[in-house]
Amino acid sequence: MAKPETIEEYYASRPFLPAADAPKNAAHFNIFRIGAPDIEDISVPFGRKDYYKICIITGNSRIHYADRTFEVQKRGLLFANPQIPYNWEPLSSNQQGFSCIFNEAFFDHFGRIKDYPVFKSGGFPVYELTAAELSVIKAIFEQIMSEKEGQFEFRDNAIRTLILQLIHSAIKMRPADNTAPEKVNAAGRITTLFLELLERQFPLENASSEIQLRSASDFATQMAVHVNHLNKSVKEITNKTTSEIIMQRLLQEAKIMLKHTSWPISDIAYALGFEGPTHFSGFIKRQLQLSPSQYRNA
Repeated sequence: MAKPETIEEYYASRPFLPAADAPKNAAHFNIFRIGAPDIEDISVPFGRKDYYKICIITGNSRIHYADRTFEVQKRGLLFANPQIPYNWEPLSSNQQGFSCIFNEAFFDHFGRIKDYPVFKSGGFPVYELTAAELSVIKAIFEQIMSEKEGQFEFRDNAIRTLILQLIHSAIKMRPADNTAPEKVNAAGRITTLFLELLERQFPLENASSEIQLRSASDFATQMAVHVNHLNKSVKEITNKTTSEIIMQRLLQEAKIMLKHTSWPISDIAYALGFEGPTHFSGFIKRQLQLSPSQYRNA
């Protein structure tokens, strides 16, 4: 799978956006109106992006996000992050709304944006809004646009606050089933590090790549903790075993690669650390009741 699209590449592929909006330093934020007469739209290829995006869309559209597909019937809200590949496919004309993009550096010293459930792997990234919810979310986007165009001395802080308001509003609308208060203790810190190391292995850039950490003992060695301590900590925080989380993440990545790359199945198997195509096929059949080729062609 290709490298994540950078912010610079985002602007390079959209020459209709003002050149002044191109990032000039590490921290970056911008907002655009979808459907504005002076802003064209282009199809978004499936893949990871090296930035966060929050979009509100009116009109029928389809969003492919990791191994899931969401169809927005009338009013959709999307939260996308650098860890998860996605694309947006408009299904009707006259798409309207807002899109804002920013990088993690924009939130330096202002909280950990990636810790919110809307941006976590396994979270719920797409919301179908009611008319009343659309009114609330649209008003926040309008405020962000107003701040972006203004000259307020603390403009960026005002924008950050409004982005957090967007996130909080969405979580209140649809509380995630898997959201729980974060346990800030030794077990929580160990689990957080484990999950970050797991995510850091993706995306695999080409068919010759291969993940390096695949078992609980692999992660424990990398983290310099005993494997039993790692397993106990992960179980305490997530209610899942370390192996279950690793296998779930490998399954998610396998589904993405089968659907959105042309890599041979044998290359996917080795890249994900399986001993060979037979072991990989057995794993996919147990999880999906389909062979890898059947899932790819479904």
